Amino acid sequence: MNNVRLIISGGGTGGHIFPALSIANAVKAKCPEAEILFVGAENRMEMQRVPAAGYRIIGLPVSGFDRKNLLKNIAVLWRLMKSRRMARRIIRDFRPEVAVGVGGYASGPTLKEASNMGIPTLLQEQNSYAGVTNKLLASKASRICVAYDGMERFFPKDKIILTGNPVRQNLLDSTISHEEAVRTFGLDPAKRTILIVGGSLGARTLNESMLQAWDTLKEADVQCIWQTGKYYSAQIAEALKGRELPNVHVCDFIANMDAAYAAADLVISRAGAGSISEFCLLGKAVILVPSPNVAEDHQTKNALALVDKGAALYVKDAEATAQLVPLALKTVADETTLQSLRTHILTLAHHHSAEVIADEVLALAAAYRKRGK
Repeated sequence: MNNVRLIISGGGTGGHIFPALSIANAVKAKCPEAEILFVGAENRMEMQRVPAAGYRIIGLPVSGFDRKNLLKNIAVLWRLMKSRRMARRIIRDFRPEVAVGVGGYASGPTLKEASNMGIPTLLQEQNSYAGVTNKLLASKASRICVAYDGMERFFPKDKIILTGNPVRQNLLDSTISHEEAVRTFGLDPAKRTILIVGGSLGARTLNESMLQAWDTLKEADVQCIWQTGKYYSAQIAEALKGRELPNVHVCDFIANMDAAYAAADLVISRAGAGSISEFCLLGKAVILVPSPNVAEDHQTKNALALVDKGAALYVKDAEATAQLVPLALKTVADETTLQSLRTHILTLAHHHSAEVIADEVLALAAAYRKRGK
């Protein structure tokens, strides 16, 4: 199928943006002449990440509802109405044959207007507990691509396709060896390595857990790659003044995540859906510390979906400063446990997710085009 016209909408976090770009790239690989337009939220990270990947994006003034200060939602509703008007105009001008929503409030206005205008829509739900926007859009969606079993709790069963979550392609294509990867971070390939990563902005609890356990880490025969996140980097640098620890590589952001994963014998992470999909495909032993600051506590549900199958370990955010590093040191020293975690998490991997979703997108566009003739 040539020159399909596709809108992809959503964003707000890397967890939404990486799958969106993976889907776009997979559509382009199958249909090089495809015209793809992204629609995101103004002033969110997609407005930089999407153009950097070579795609055009238009921002809407939409924002999320404020659950703590209800009065602020008057402005939120006004922005939502304005966003729907803008989305309607964008759709009329671009004339898409299919619209894809990857979740987050940014996708709401665009997918709602596309449905109202008779354009087929496909939703991609990354989490084991469906997001509010996708639940609201599901009744009019043509297809709903999910990453977990049991999603008929939230969506019409006949629309669901189990595809898994698309992940960053460079992670799967990497050929770097464990030894080479460890040396990249100035560490010793003979020692066990723990990777601590809380996302691009960081995770306060993971950082505090590392600081609290500094003396313990000093005595341990392991090494760490610790991504503090850009938001916390200055604070961590101040806290570490005069505290030498040669077996810990500290950085605010890891650009070469393929090397970081290859170096790690054990990963400590939040439980975002995109990260979990990467751990499954790469077969990484992982301790998950779900963020409590997310809608519907969906990260805990993501984590427990793995824990129930012996595919991950789990520490509550409130207990992490006391329990996380001791559990990590115990786990990384136990090859039997590490191997069990790797084996079980690999069974949960969904391969070629982006390609499967791209096939569904192209099928919907073809049906829409045929209907219009």
